[in-house]
Amino acid sequence: MLVEVCANSLESAMNAERAGADRIELCSELGVGGITPSMGLIKLVKKELNIPVHVLIRPRGGHFTYSDTEFEVMKADILACKELGVDGIVSGILMDDFSVDVERTQALVDLTKSLHFTFHRAFDWVADPLEAIKQLEAMGVQTILTSGGETSAEQGINHLDAWQEQTSLTIMAGGGISTKNASKFKDIGLLAIHCSGTSFGNRMNLDGKISMNSTKHLVEDEVAVSSVETLALIVEAVK
Repeated sequence: MLVEVCANSLESAMNAERAGADRIELCSELGVGGITPSMGLIKLVKKELNIPVHVLIRPRGGHFTYSDTEFEVMKADILACKELGVDGIVSGILMDDFSVDVERTQALVDLTKSLHFTFHRAFDWVADPLEAIKQLEAMGVQTILTSGGETSAEQGINHLDAWQEQTSLTIMAGGGISTKNASKFKDIGLLAIHCSGTSFGNRMNLDGKISMNSTKHLVEDEVAVSSVETLALIVEAVK
């Protein structure tokens, strides 16, 4: 069974290889579901690892319906990743009605060309999973990362099983995979699992320090963008 590790740093990526993982999905900011990592991180991971490196192409946290400018960033990131020699791309785009954005996702797949393409957990928001599977098959996607449309892959295991029976694509279980439940996905015949194996360390005592986290940015149904009007007023106030 293929084991893909969601790695958020050079250290995590190296630990994944040491542990026997088959490949990694490199990303940053696991707290928002992952975003595209820096080019510097990708370069160093490719230098240090021998196992395949797939890279998440997601320009921000939140929902999976992207503006034209965000789409341009995604395409530019794929080209940069290819120049750095990555082995696969993990991405995907949805429409406002939670169907797959076929045209723009196809553009990402085409840009990826010979590399492996995984449609990520945006799949767990699609309104019609079986229709989405057919669309992704037609695009040339190889893998779908999904929790079965539930909050964890264990809860969605029946869907994962049923979906795999309907497609030649690899249905890769992801979301809450742990030492306690990993074997369950092998038992039903899935060929791949996705996990982070996260542990926490390097703790600091921040008592009395102001928080640098911003809860207003941790939303999924809105996207924060700098306002021209607000910034113009600030500039006018000081210039």
